Amino acid sequence: MTANTHFPVHYQFIDADGVRVFYREAGNADSPTLLLLHGFPSSSHQFRELIPLLADKFHLIAPDLPGFGFTEVPAERNYAYSFDALGKTLVHFVDALGLKSYALYVFDYGAPAGLRLALAYPERVTGLVSQNGNAYLEGLGDAWAPIQAYWADPSQENRQTVQDAALNFDGIRWQYIHSVPEKTLNRIAPESYFFDNFLLSRPGNTTIQLDLFLDYANNLKLYPDFQAFFRKTKLPTLVIWGKHDPFFIPPGAHAYKSDNPNAVVELLDTGHFALETHVEYIAQRIRETIGGE
Repeated sequence: MTANTHFPVHYQFIDADGVRVFYREAGNADSPTLLLLHGFPSSSHQFRELIPLLADKFHLIAPDLPGFGFTEVPAERNYAYSFDALGKTLVHFVDALGLKSYALYVFDYGAPAGLRLALAYPERVTGLVSQNGNAYLEGLGDAWAPIQAYWADPSQENRQTVQDAALNFDGIRWQYIHSVPEKTLNRIAPESYFFDNFLLSRPGNTTIQLDLFLDYANNLKLYPDFQAFFRKTKLPTLVIWGKHDPFFIPPGAHAYKSDNPNAVVELLDTGHFALETHVEYIAQRIRETIGGE
């Protein structure tokens, strides 16, 4: 599979929810829309290789969530960084673009943010791709232990522990390379984690990220609502995970079938950032399961 040069990627901003949202767009606007929602610690940059592989089949939209990438949040907006807020901004974003129908690709933070969008507009969602995008308690791996301690006791000590583990170059790089087999480790572009680290190191961003880590506990309370959405809609669903992900583990992938027996579940021999090592295969499976190819 090769990139389609007939549909170049465009890099744009749009005002939504008092935020200047940066997004990548490619494909024919008359094609089915696939909304690509990134996770921590990345941005729409993580879809840089996937977008050209699908642009002949889909109208692709990949925004940077507030606090990530190039999206700009004015200080006077007094934005309260929570997953409810990210979901609300996505609602305003799709409305600003006039998107009335779309499939969702959710990864990591993109899952709780995107599934809030799905709950707001369930009739608009045509399909779901979950790539290490969790919606089940059994999907939480041991790597959450310091964050769960932070939830239980948001002390300065626990806050610092999370910061030291995740909000630095070594912690970000670890998320990309952890448990990735040696044979595919050389597929991970180092600029990915250098770029993420650069953007997350901007003044004020550490506080934003620590607030989101703390608020992540509220996502667990919405899991029953997300699961009810899966049961009610039984959308065409591809659950395709890196099986060595220390944060979102295989039981969370298999759990999707308990609410949607038609969901296609695949585990790949890679880590958290499966697109870095398996982008061509994931693109083909999206075509086959969501795109009707």
